[in-house]
This record gives sequence, structure tokens and C-alpha cells, in this order.
Amino acid sequence: MKAFLMYRDRDFNVQQPLAWNYQALTQDLELNTLFNAMAQEDKFLFDVVRKAVLSGLSNDRETILYRQAVLKDCLKNSSVVKEIYSIAVESIEGEKKNYWGLLSKYPTHILSRSVDVLQMFVTMLKKLKRLADEHTAEFESPGFTRFFAMLKKELVDEYFASVENHLKVLKSENGVLISAGLGKGNKGIDYMLRKSNGQKQSWRERIFAPKLPGYTFYIADRDESGFRALSELKDRGLNLVANALAQSADHILSFFTMVRTELAFYMGCLNLHEQLVQLGEPMCFPLPIDSGECRHSFEELYDVSLALTMEQKVVGNTVKADQKNLVIITGANQGGKSTCLRSIGLSQLMMQCGMFAPAESFSANLCDGLFTHYKREEDTTMQSGKLDEELGRMSEIVYHLTPNPMVLFNESFAATNEREGSEIARQIASALLEKHIKIFFVTHLYEFAHGFFDKPMEQAMFLRAERQSDGTRTFKLIEGEPLQTSYGKDVYQKIFGGERPVEAIAQ
Repeated sequence: MKAFLMYRDRDFNVQQPLAWNYQALTQDLELNTLFNAMAQEDKFLFDVVRKAVLSGLSNDRETILYRQAVLKDCLKNSSVVKEIYSIAVESIEGEKKNYWGLLSKYPTHILSRSVDVLQMFVTMLKKLKRLADEHTAEFESPGFTRFFAMLKKELVDEYFASVENHLKVLKSENGVLISAGLGKGNKGIDYMLRKSNGQKQSWRERIFAPKLPGYTFYIADRDESGFRALSELKDRGLNLVANALAQSADHILSFFTMVRTELAFYMGCLNLHEQLVQLGEPMCFPLPIDSGECRHSFEELYDVSLALTMEQKVVGNTVKADQKNLVIITGANQGGKSTCLRSIGLSQLMMQCGMFAPAESFSANLCDGLFTHYKREEDTTMQSGKLDEELGRMSEIVYHLTPNPMVLFNESFAATNEREGSEIARQIASALLEKHIKIFFVTHLYEFAHGFFDKPMEQAMFLRAERQSDGTRTFKLIEGEPLQTSYGKDVYQKIFGGERPVEAIAQ
């Protein structure tokens, strides 16, 4: 039995490696805030959603739409999905409680444990079957439709009756019937567990019944060696059946494990959805576009991590950047530039793992790699200056570039003077554009930004953090020419008050 809730034709591999730059993505996009909101202090949920988001961007449009359809069913039938998830969790925890420790290597104990586990599994499978019978019509996605159809096909009444009958026989406390033959040196061979007739006899029938041909011997109560030998003979006869039953239990356990793993991703999405609904934030199912096109448009896109941290609705942005490979974002300090950049990265990751997007509408072409190059604060771990460290990280990104990536720059190459930093940024951006790589660049480097603005480039777009005449930030981005000032004076006056010459303030 297979779940097939994450992929149409294969299981979700929770052991797959994370993207090579997962640490940078986690830090720059504040992904742990997102993961914690989805996990709700459940370590297993945290690990699964982290793996789903950071194991590499899927540029398979069909898989994304497949997951979106499953997620829509989950949102529409959350109580049923949560019940299925709880059944899977309860089954896995129940199997763990039946652990025999040091006795697990003996066939007798393996058989006894396997019977107990399978009896518990049968109860859980019946619950799943009941849910499938009662709620199939409420689900529309191909994933859930096939999942419920599989349960109905595999878990028929005849199956349950047969399994329960076999378990009842194996659970019998009336002893076991084992046959064997003699081999070389009169050693026992071909041990086989036999099915007894199962007929109970009264004491009168046992006394007067005709004796079967053969020999009978009895072991004295204190004959420890005899009981040990009898136990070894019993284990040999039960060995094949015990192993077969243990494999059956492991097979059903693997099914419940996969159901739990794949539903964990959607459980995380449900947790996040509930929190964003409480904050009054909009959500939509994004429209993924094939990687061959250059598309990126959204309405009221917001930083989901910021909303979760502040626990209130935050400002969103609307941008139409279709056919634009380069988007340069400039403007006032603390005007929302970095926040918007982070929202772009978060929404791309959320779209490409099959989630909803934090926006009223969102559409973008698929990327096979997301890279971030953010400024880093200087610390004791740096082996060289900040500029060398920035160039080293940029070199590593170039080494790992994929055919259709997206690169987010945030205040990159500002560790040197304006002229040198602008020239470095210009050469790197130009080289990336030659390879048709999509770039979003937040910068205070005026020469760099205005140098591209002065060129007639159809694939470039210029956004600016809006600032009102009194210095108020709206945290909205508008299209506009890069300005030579970042209005650092506004920030100084807000913090310290009073006047100070503009030229004395670091812009």
C-alpha cells in the first residue's frame, strides 16, 4: 500500500539531502520562523516541513499542482485529515510500545509480539477504511481520490476476516503443532508449523478417544534442560512463521509511517493557514509558470515571517515584473526594501513546494535554484575582511548556479567605497544577466543602480521604497528612478531627535 500524497508516482523521501545553501537560506529568509509556526512545537512536523522546503526546488509544475490540489482538500476537510494523521501517529506509537528488548531475537517472542502488533494494526486499518467509506465524496484531488480508492480496494471485509482468523489461531494458548524429519546423524530437519484441527474436546472425549499412532513423552517439572530443549524445538518450528509475521507487521508499519510523513507536510500547512487567518492576512494558490518563461507578478505580497513575528497584519506590495530579469530596489532606509526581498524569496520557496502563497495573487516562473547573497555582520569567525568574505560567498554561488536560478542580493558589496562596490556589483550583475538569470537586488550603491537605469534595458525594473514628504515610510515599493540619498537623516532624527547635517550621516 502506498500513500502517494506528495508525488503522483513515488514516495516522499525524508532522507533526501537539503540544498547545499540551506543554512544561508534559513538565515537570510528567516525560515525557522516559518517552520516553527508550521510545526507548533512538534519536532517531527518541523523536520518534515523543513525537508520539504529546503531539499531543493522542484521545477516540476505538475507535482506542484498535484500538491496544491491535495492541500485544497486538506483545507476543505481539515478534521478528516487530522483524524487520518492521528490514526497514523497512534499506530506508530502503539508499535513502539510492543518492543520486547532483549527477547526480540527469539522466534516465540517475535511471533507473540507480531500478533499483538498486527491486531492493533487491524483496528487502525478498520478506522481508516471507515473514513474512506464515509468521506470519499468530499475529496476531489487526484491524490486523495487514489488514496481512498486504494484503501477500499485493499481493505475489504474478507481481508480483515482472514487476518483476524489467522491471528486468532496463532494467539492460541493450547500449544503448537510442529512437524519435523530426521536428517544426517538423526538431526532434526524440515521443521514446520502445522495447523491444528482446532476442535475442542470434552474430558470424556479426551479419555476415550482412539490414540493416535506415535510416541509420547513427558518432561518432569524440574527438568530445566528438557524444557530448554523443548523451547529450542518450538522456536525452530515457529521461525519461518515468526519471520513472515514480523515482515507483515513491518510492511503495515511502513505504510503508516509514510502516511504520517506525507500528511505531516499538509498538517504544517494547516497550522500556518490557521494562524494567518487569525491575523487577517490574505493567501492564494500561486500560478506556477514553466521555467522557460520570465514571469513574476504579485498583489499584496507580504513577508509571512514578519507577520508571524509581529502577530499582526503587515504591509504588502504589488509588483508586475513579467519579462524582467533584473529588479533593482533602492530608496529610504527602513522603508521595507529588505522585507520585500525576503517576501519574494519566501513566496518562491512556498510555491515550489506546493504551498499557498502569502499574497492576494502570485504568479512566477519556476526556478531550479534559489540563492541569497546578503550582507553579513563582521565577527570573529571571518578569516579575512568583509569584502573578501562577500566575494568568497559570491564565488561559491557561481560554482553552484543552475540553468534557471533566482538570485537575491541584499546590500551586497557595500563593504568598500561607493565606486569600487558599484563596479563589482555591475560586473557580477551583468555576467548573470548574460546567462538570463533572474536577479532581485536591494542596494544603496547609487552609481550601480543609476548606471543600469541610464541604459535602455527592457528586462530591467526599478523599484523604490516610498517616502512621504514628512519622512514617513509607507513600507510600499513604487516604480521610480534610483535616488542619490537613502534619507538616513530621517532615521537619525527618529532615534536621537534634533538636527544634524545630512553629509555627516552615513547613507
